[in-house]
Amino acid sequence: MAKRQDKGAVSGLLRGLRDSLRLPDLRRRLFYTLLILVIYRAAAHVPVPGIDRDALASLLGSANSQFVNLLDLLSGGAVARFSVLANGINPYINANIIFQLLIPVIPALQRISEEEGEAGQRKLSQWQYYITIPLAALQAWGQVQFFNRAGATPILPNFGFGQPEFILPTISVIVSMTAGTMFAIWLGELITEQGVGNGISLIIFGGIVSRTPENVLSIYTSDRWMGILFFVVLTVLTVFVIVYVQEGQRRIPVQYGKRVRGRRMYSGGSTHIPLRVNTAGMIPLIFAQSLLTLPAVVLNFFANPETPFGRFATSVVTFFSGQTTEWYTTLLYALIFFFSVVGFTYFYTFVLIEQQNLAGTLQKQGGFIPGIRPGRWTEEYISKIYRRITLVGALFLGAVAVLPFITQLLMNTRVLLVTASGLLIVVGVVVDTLRQLEAQLLMRHYEGFIK
Repeated sequence: MAKRQDKGAVSGLLRGLRDSLRLPDLRRRLFYTLLILVIYRAAAHVPVPGIDRDALASLLGSANSQFVNLLDLLSGGAVARFSVLANGINPYINANIIFQLLIPVIPALQRISEEEGEAGQRKLSQWQYYITIPLAALQAWGQVQFFNRAGATPILPNFGFGQPEFILPTISVIVSMTAGTMFAIWLGELITEQGVGNGISLIIFGGIVSRTPENVLSIYTSDRWMGILFFVVLTVLTVFVIVYVQEGQRRIPVQYGKRVRGRRMYSGGSTHIPLRVNTAGMIPLIFAQSLLTLPAVVLNFFANPETPFGRFATSVVTFFSGQTTEWYTTLLYALIFFFSVVGFTYFYTFVLIEQQNLAGTLQKQGGFIPGIRPGRWTEEYISKIYRRITLVGALFLGAVAVLPFITQLLMNTRVLLVTASGLLIVVGVVVDTLRQLEAQLLMRHYEGFIK
């Protein structure tokens, strides 16, 4: 029976993809998404002005830094080539985090978000873009400074404002990397509006997938076939757990009373509200990674071994860039990463709950949860259930986040730092994209293909 169900699900998936290619509108959206991803991957190969390729290759070949891997993950693979897209969408994610934290605190922002509807959301999005620009310039400066100090030879020897002849090259690098960030965001928005899936997530997804052959080769070089076998088994198990948790849900029964509209009476019915174990998806993992890279980027301005504060800034940059070699500092970083993911999972989940306003929607539609009074009591009941099931999702995301540190103890390679952290993003993006395809097909009277 299980084999028949699996076979039916696979055939349904293939049939749904085939049907989507037959529809002109969906076919255009799919090819448009593919075209934008190709454009982004092509732009990721455009280097910043004045880059020393030999110094960059030497740095990447000898560096053993999680910081570089995290930046490369969030930039879709552009950091490894230090292209104009090396900033990736990290500044935009940080701007989004800032606004998510400020909206509940500042009444004016909360009023714009709640009362002005779609126009207010557009206004907040515009302000996020404005904040992204200085954050992108700040990250460009800090990132170049980090790379220049990490290797034996600076990758951009003419960078800095210390000498007059370096001013124009420095400005050109910062402007080009800032423009690359805004270009990447624009491409992501194009996919979201005119393609299929979430554009920002798909850009990160494309960078992760494009590095798979290189990662496998690195694992084979360091651990041979046992490393490949370990990699495959770990990947399959992780994907299985990710899908299992992602699809897990708690169903809350809902009853509808009889309603009268005009001269017609509609009988009541029963249904359920599916509350997902991992409502936040892969967003908390991306947020936590972006937040942990921020101290290393900012304190690169002050890193100087000749002053007390400069030495402190250097130690902080070393810690948050993953260059520590002591086991206790690595353990401390892993714990900070774990609790950051857990915290962001709870935070983002309850932000989504507040936006959905399930209790208010049920009350307006004449629905109620059996045994629970409508209004505030229903809201408290739903929040209580969400707090319980989100704990499972938060611990799961935290475990995925620190999985690279566990594999590091078992294998000589650290390639899985990117692969394990990106598995949740890859699976989440694939499932989300397939669900959007399913929704498009259902709008055109097709049967869904995700069982």
